[in-house]
Amino acid sequence: MRQNWQMWSGGLTEEDLSTIFLEASKLEMQKATTFNNADTDVRSSDVAWLSGNTAVQNILWRYVKVANNNAFHCNVEDVCQIQYTEYHAVKKGHYDWHIDVNWDGDQLRDRKLSVTVQLSDPSEYEGGGFEFAECQTPDASSRLKGTVLVFPSYLQHRVLPVTSGTRKSLVAWFEGPRWK
Repeated sequence: MRQNWQMWSGGLTEEDLSTIFLEASKLEMQKATTFNNADTDVRSSDVAWLSGNTAVQNILWRYVKVANNNAFHCNVEDVCQIQYTEYHAVKKGHYDWHIDVNWDGDQLRDRKLSVTVQLSDPSEYEGGGFEFAECQTPDASSRLKGTVLVFPSYLQHRVLPVTSGTRKSLVAWFEGPRWK
């Protein structure tokens, strides 16, 4: 049976987490948008872009390579966009059902593998669960700080509303030639 995702519960080291938080702290947060708009019915979160940060990219690429070899075997390269995200309960932080591939775009490359890294301790927020639509959702261990989840970018997923506190995560999309 094919695996739909790969997860390392609490996989990142404290050093890796410190690197991510340090780099994110240097950036200015902005209201998140989607491919087509900034509709808060679809998405409510604040983001900062770490794309081009080789230290963070190298941390994530280690997991993407293993996940791709273990489960996906797609044509993916060490080229990505990286986004630090905060979902605040006071802003009804969430991200409704979506996929990470822009099928309407005319770019020559597509997002192939998506990465989600849990940066908050589960005690820091309530709600904010991550779910897949077409396959089994990871268990509660996915909420552990430092957990890395890698999955094909075409899988539909969402982040449920945060009801208390702030959920912090890092997401990245590793690219390759267009899907065929």
